[in-house]
Amino acid sequence: MARNKFDVDETLESPFQWKHLKRAFQYISRHRFQMLGALGLSVLASICTLYTPKIMSKVLDEVVPAGDVQTLVRWALIYCGLIVVSIVFTVIRARVMAYVSQEIIFDIRRDLFHHLQELPFSYYDSRPAGKILVRVINYVNSVSDILSNGIINSILEIINVAVIIVFMYSVDATLATVVVSGLPVFIAIVCILKPRQRKAWQQQSNKNSNYNAYLAESIDGVKVSQLFARQEVNCSIMKRLALACRDAWMKAMYVSNAVWLSSECLTQIVFSLLYIAGVYWLGGGKMVSFGVILAMASYVSRFWQPITNLANIYNSFVNNIAYLERIFETMDEPVEVKDVPGAEPLKALDGEVTFENVEFGYEEGQTVLENLNLHVRAGERIALVGPTGAGKSTVINLLCRFYNLRGGRILLHCADGTTQDIAGATLHSLRSQLGIMLQDSFLFAGTIMDNIRYGRLDATDEEVMAAAKAVRAHEFISQMPQQYATPVNERGGGLSQGQRQLIAFARTLLSDPRILILDEATSSIDTQTERLLQQGIETLLQGRTSFIVAHRLSTIKSCDRILYIGNKGILESGSHDELMAKKGYYYELYTAQTQAA
Repeated sequence: MARNKFDVDETLESPFQWKHLKRAFQYISRHRFQMLGALGLSVLASICTLYTPKIMSKVLDEVVPAGDVQTLVRWALIYCGLIVVSIVFTVIRARVMAYVSQEIIFDIRRDLFHHLQELPFSYYDSRPAGKILVRVINYVNSVSDILSNGIINSILEIINVAVIIVFMYSVDATLATVVVSGLPVFIAIVCILKPRQRKAWQQQSNKNSNYNAYLAESIDGVKVSQLFARQEVNCSIMKRLALACRDAWMKAMYVSNAVWLSSECLTQIVFSLLYIAGVYWLGGGKMVSFGVILAMASYVSRFWQPITNLANIYNSFVNNIAYLERIFETMDEPVEVKDVPGAEPLKALDGEVTFENVEFGYEEGQTVLENLNLHVRAGERIALVGPTGAGKSTVINLLCRFYNLRGGRILLHCADGTTQDIAGATLHSLRSQLGIMLQDSFLFAGTIMDNIRYGRLDATDEEVMAAAKAVRAHEFISQMPQQYATPVNERGGGLSQGQRQLIAFARTLLSDPRILILDEATSSIDTQTERLLQQGIETLLQGRTSFIVAHRLSTIKSCDRILYIGNKGILESGSHDELMAKKGYYYELYTAQTQAA
């Protein structure tokens, strides 16, 4: 199913399994000592509060009738002391669990982000950024509390229920049996509602993901939307997605609240039965004192409160199961492009490249390149031309190993005379020797200096400026009020497309690559700026192997070889003059472009 649409619900690759919870406990176990300490404090606080009804019963049945003021004061002080100790323990426990919760958020988010950094381009090609972003932020925030406080509270409430039952039976076994009689009914209700509840929250997760995906897309393309006066249409789409979010949320809340409502109803029913039984037995002469009935009434509230809390925790648990599934689904996405077992660092390159019977396609059943053979000499300048979608950028993507080959291999020749298959080299050592400038001149938030230095953090200011001067970026940077310290907004906002490309080009050249790759590097630079740029990079291209993809054919006339890519391979190869003399594909393309100009 297509994933790259904001209005298409995502489908989990596999249903939730208990192994996911086991996996989640890996994050919990890292903080087990703090959580055990918090649990111990919670148990002590709970025991302190559970003694108060017994004190109240004793005071009402023995101390008050006897008129013993001294004993009454002593029990009052003990009562207040137990409350104070309970509050202190609860506050300490809350602080500990707040720290643990934030640590779990950090651990999950770190692992998730690290995995996202390694996923191949194909993963991002098929998913809106908003649907990825919501998993890293919203879902992680949501599940962290259930993995920390939820676990502790569940154990604590179960202990509370057990201890309260013991206390109730120690006061009056018959009335205690009346109180616990509603528990089996509540468990049956929870079991009936569980499947519906999980399905409802999965649906809500889907609609929320769709909403975030469209929101991210709309913000990113707001200039285009305003240009085409699409505001009203976009608002109607957002309204539809928001309403779907609301409806899914309300449906999920109806099911979840049914669990809480059942608990509240059973609590009131048990209260009524307790008072009816107590009054009946008290009137019938059974030895049940007023203090016992009052104490049991207090225990009823304390008994059903943890039951209600457990129901709420269960609701939250079921709600977050859908989020946990999404998070682990992302973590389980295969890293298709990675270092193979036994991968070795790539040696220093001399620039020679060989493609042997290379075959590749982006999707199953599709072939973009088939039996591609190409040998590039060290220092040679290769231009790739051809119609849109022919595979020009694909050749570069495969050389950078952004995708895995279906067949064949790509060999890089090293300075010591050996050759290495890029499939057996580590990705870091491969890409550190390639200078790549893609069509999208992406700039990060920071300063101009930071962006140029992005790929080589140890570069000095002088080296950064030298790279900028070489590509003729220094001129416009020097005219800015803060020059190289000028802030750059997200995605290069505030700079022209040509300025962004010049900065990106300086960033590429600063890395001093052995193989230079330019994919439509001058597509958004005006003709005058392009002439200056060509002068600046002419010296830098000397001695480097370079691959240049360009639709503007006038910029590649000086290349050593021009390859016309089409029909899943290389249709023509030669210099500009040789290909023009052939009057083949390149001649037609160049002539058509010249006439159009």
